[in-house]
Amino acid sequence: MSDEQREKGLTLLGKLFGSPVGEGPAIPEPLGRYTVEHLFGEVWQQDDLTLKERSLATCTILFALNRPEEMKIHFRGARNVGVEREKLLGVIAHGAHYAGWPNSMAALRVLDEVWSENAS
Repeated sequence: MSDEQREKGLTLLGKLFGSPVGEGPAIPEPLGRYTVEHLFGEVWQQDDLTLKERSLATCTILFALNRPEEMKIHFRGARNVGVEREKLLGVIAHGAHYAGWPNSMAALRVLDEVWSENAS
């Protein structure tokens, strides 16, 4: 991967998650490099979706897979790039019919937790 992809990835990670690189869980090599350079430096940089659309799609997939820890991270990222809470609620309500009620209930709990962090 190129230095340019690494820089793009680091910039996007900062925009989504607002924390300096190195904070958060340690990701061993080469997965850390793939995450920064390929996932966020290349895949998330495609112009077929806007950043908000890509973030919403990611949140939808994580909700459907019932991955609460990753939902927490990406719901924060969605909030940081301007995805409205109502959009996430709409996806969760719609997705309940396809991904299941238990997944929806878990997603609602995570969404409430993430949005309440901003309330204080």
